[in-house]
Amino acid sequence: MKVPRRAFLHLAGGAAALPAVSRFAWAQAYPTRPVRFIVGYPAGGNTDIVARLIGQWLSERLGRPFIVENRPGAGSNLGTEAVVNARPDGYMLLFAATANAINATLYEKLRFNFIRDIAPVAALIHLPNVMEVHPSVPARTVPEFIAYAKVNPGKINMATGGGVGVSGHMAGELFKAMAGVNMVHVPYRGSAQALTDLIGGQVQIMFEPLPASIEYIKAGKLRPLAVTTAARSEVLPDIPALSEFVAGYEAST
Repeated sequence: MKVPRRAFLHLAGGAAALPAVSRFAWAQAYPTRPVRFIVGYPAGGNTDIVARLIGQWLSERLGRPFIVENRPGAGSNLGTEAVVNARPDGYMLLFAATANAINATLYEKLRFNFIRDIAPVAALIHLPNVMEVHPSVPARTVPEFIAYAKVNPGKINMATGGGVGVSGHMAGELFKAMAGVNMVHVPYRGSAQALTDLIGGQVQIMFEPLPASIEYIKAGKLRPLAVTTAARSEVLPDIPALSEFVAGYEAST
């Protein structure tokens, strides 16, 4: 990933999002001191992994430390609020994710307005969720899983990392509604904790962005059934897209 320094600074020198910034702040050389990169989830999850990679690249590129600071809680709302309330000088950035857009409609009483109070500066990564199960689940395809869930209503635990409203939670709830299956939602504070229990068999299924899961999938500790994008992922080319299964299942019922 090579981005000219001037072009990168034109994107506000940043990573994801920051409070409204005055023109005076950006008229100065940036950055002149360490920058805090706020992640609204615990360490070890997808957002944290990507943030640390980007933070390292920014540190090397701009010559100042970009320090990742984890502020988990309330589906990333606590970390977002910290950035909203920070001094608008560009030295506290937010690694925004899908949950931030979801939270704007999911929560009735937030102490900030994400659209009004946060200014995006760069899009960093686009990735699918992967529908993955513990190897003990006797299903190797989405239709097989739907059939298994139909005869085991309320006995399958669906983990999500980061709390209610994250993209994995929304993907799982959409799947439940479209396939007509009943799974118990088990929210965790972060992906690392959820994946630990999924690998251990305490929960049976998870819809999770790829970065935190890919090595466990390659090691055979988790079984991927589908990706949630319309087309297959280049990272898992042999795994089908969930859309084709759900569409086919609906057509047959």
